[in-house]
Amino acid sequence: MTEMKTIEPARHGWQGMIDIPGDKSISHRSVMFAGLGNTPVHINNFLHAADCLSTVGVMRSLGTAIEFLNENELIVTGKGLHGLSEPMNVLDAGNSGTTLRLMMGVLAPQSFLSAFSGDASLTRRPMRRVLLPLSEMGARIYGRNANNNLPLVVVPTGGKLRGIHYKSPVASAQVKSAILLAGLYADAPTTVTEPYVSRDHTEQMLAGFGVRIERSGTSVTVFPVEDGGYRAPDEITVPGDISSAAYFLVAGSIIKDSRLRLNNVGINPTRTGILDVLREMGAHISVQNERESGGECVADLFVESASLHGVSFGAEIMPRLIDEIPILAVAALFAEGDTVITGAGELRVKETDRLHAVATEFQKLAPGSIDEREDGLVIHGKSEIQRARVKSYDDHRMAMSLAVLGAAGKGVLIENPESVNISYPTFFSEIERL
Repeated sequence: MTEMKTIEPARHGWQGMIDIPGDKSISHRSVMFAGLGNTPVHINNFLHAADCLSTVGVMRSLGTAIEFLNENELIVTGKGLHGLSEPMNVLDAGNSGTTLRLMMGVLAPQSFLSAFSGDASLTRRPMRRVLLPLSEMGARIYGRNANNNLPLVVVPTGGKLRGIHYKSPVASAQVKSAILLAGLYADAPTTVTEPYVSRDHTEQMLAGFGVRIERSGTSVTVFPVEDGGYRAPDEITVPGDISSAAYFLVAGSIIKDSRLRLNNVGINPTRTGILDVLREMGAHISVQNERESGGECVADLFVESASLHGVSFGAEIMPRLIDEIPILAVAALFAEGDTVITGAGELRVKETDRLHAVATEFQKLAPGSIDEREDGLVIHGKSEIQRARVKSYDDHRMAMSLAVLGAAGKGVLIENPESVNISYPTFFSEIERL
């Protein structure tokens, strides 16, 4: 029987404070990188969600000691850069592309064999874009069919990887990070050049661990780490996830008489495209109490309801807001005029084909409101909204975006809403509280 979640229309504005859960990208990296050190690292505000727990499971299988003090606080003690041990079983990445792709970079230089599986969604996602540059470095990774889908096997190389200069055809933090992590073990510096700068949490955190990182334009270079390993910090505090804050930034903008304060949100410049686009649409968002935590910029965000208008944006800003396109599409439905999104072809290889999913499901709530293009969407604002039953496609970002759309509109019934556990387990209880 299909699980359902009913979201009723908001009867009044959403008011109050929200503590945004820890950043998913940084939570993943904090556990991985601490696991490659050899001293205890105390991690605060860890995102206790399915994707990040996949990383915890993989690192434990590789011999890393991980102790949870509570749901959002843990201590990770690794055995050094060369101390990972051969897993007894196939490593399960679950739904997490970040776990799989970054760990490919970590495991490619190891002296033991490892294999990966994942859920049905991850099994469909292409891994060739990571496998190709790692193979150029000398890695031996084998997947199923021409796209190198799961299951994957990583075979020992018998020697050091080669440092390379890789010109990536896509701006992808996961591709870049896999190469940089493999580069820690290479025989020479490794450089990645992207068409645009993708999110830089890997570079920020590696620098915090004492790794030599150099940046120039859209290129970043990592220098190999000597056998002594690197210097792990004693403590990492994970900022709130701006991708999770995005749902409330949009809800606060489009639900009449709303005023929200979102606490402790990471505002890394490689992630703040959502703020730029919403402000261009006319949103009332202010950034206050700016500070730094573990090399990352953090602030409190204030949002209140506003009259929005349509805008156009494309490939140049896409690496800074790729995960926020579904919720931006919700904002566009309530804006005056058309919103044109281009350069978003990457969304076709996410947890689902998000461009098609948004076009299909949003049309059930707002018929005739969206034109699907090969690399984007045209959204006709101020379309008539109705109540409907919709599919989440087992995609957390679809489920949360549809919930906001229902709350701002006439209500919605969402099939398979439990996918929110991937990144924001308390999302629905937060909506109910507001």
